[in-house]
Amino acid sequence: MAIAVVRSASKLLRGGVSLSPLTISAAKRIRLSGAAESRSMSFSVVERGSPCTLDHRIFIKGENGPISPMHDIPLFANEGNKIFNMVVEVPRWTNAKMEIATKEPLNPIKQDIKKGKLRYVANVFPHHGYIWNYGALPQTWENPSHIDESTGEKGDNDPIDVCEIGYRIAKPGDVLQVKVLGIIALVDEGETDWKVIAIDVNDPLAPQLSDIGDVELHMPGFMKATVEWFKIYKVPDGKPENQFAFNGEAKDREFAHQIILGTHVQWRDLVSGKSDKGELDIRAVTVPYAAQTLSAEEASQIITSTAEYGEPAAVDPKVDQWHYVNLK
Repeated sequence: MAIAVVRSASKLLRGGVSLSPLTISAAKRIRLSGAAESRSMSFSVVERGSPCTLDHRIFIKGENGPISPMHDIPLFANEGNKIFNMVVEVPRWTNAKMEIATKEPLNPIKQDIKKGKLRYVANVFPHHGYIWNYGALPQTWENPSHIDESTGEKGDNDPIDVCEIGYRIAKPGDVLQVKVLGIIALVDEGETDWKVIAIDVNDPLAPQLSDIGDVELHMPGFMKATVEWFKIYKVPDGKPENQFAFNGEAKDREFAHQIILGTHVQWRDLVSGKSDKGELDIRAVTVPYAAQTLSAEEASQIITSTAEYGEPAAVDPKVDQWHYVNLK
C-alpha cells in the first residue's frame, strides 16, 4: 500500500505554526562513519492521527520508505566538517512537548503524556513556550546505566537534546543540518540531560558563530536566558528548580563534540544489542549492524495501522497562561 506524505495546512501546535506540504532536504554531502562515499539524502514526514490528541504521530520517511528518526538518520551530515543532522521535535514559541517516541515502533514524534494527559510546557515570564527549535541528534543515546564522569549522574535514556538557535521557526519532523557551538549539563531529577547548543548551517548568523563564546558576542543575553529557561520551566508544575553541572556554564564546541561522540558510542552499543534496551524499541530499517530490524514492508504496515490524519483538536486556553517565578 502506498503511503501518502501529509502536511496539514492547519496549525499543528500552539504558537501559530502552519504546516504546509514539505519535503525536508538533508545534507548536500553525507559521509557515514566507515563509509568512503558521500551522498545526498532527503526526508519527508507522514502525519497520522489528529494533532493535539493522544493518537497523533509524525513518522519520518527516507528515500526508500519509512525509517526511525532515532536509529536510521545518520548522526553526521558531513563528518569531516563536523556538521550534524538534527531532528526537530518542538518548534520555537510552541508549548506542546513533542518528542521522539523511543518505546514505539519506528520511533515517531508524538506529544508526551503524563497521567494520561498531553503535556505542555508552561509560559514562565518572559519566556513563551520553547525559546529555540528543540530536538535531538539521531543515533545518540544517554545510557541510564552509565555514570557520566562530568556530572556524576546516570543518563536519561533518551537521544541527546539540541537547542537550535537560528532565526527560522522549524516544524516537527524537520531534519536540519547544524553545527555545534557548545553544551550545557542539566541535572534533571537526578539524571544527566545534556543540552547541545547548535545553529542551522543555513542561518545568516552561522558563519559568525563558531564556538560558544560567539553566542554572547552576537546574541547577548541568549545563553543566560537559555540557562534560566531550563532552571525554572518545571516550577509551575510544583517541582524544584533544575540543577546544572559546571554551575550552569556552557562548555565549548570541542567538549560538546566529545560528549556527542560518547553518546553515539552508547547508541551503537544499544542498537547492536550490547546494552540492555529495556523498554526501548531499537528496531532499525537501514542500520546494517542492528540486532533487531524492520523490513520496508513492516515499516509501512506500522504506519498504515495507525489512525488516519484528522483535524487538530481544541487546546485548553490555559496553555497560554503566564506563570511568574522568583529565581532563587
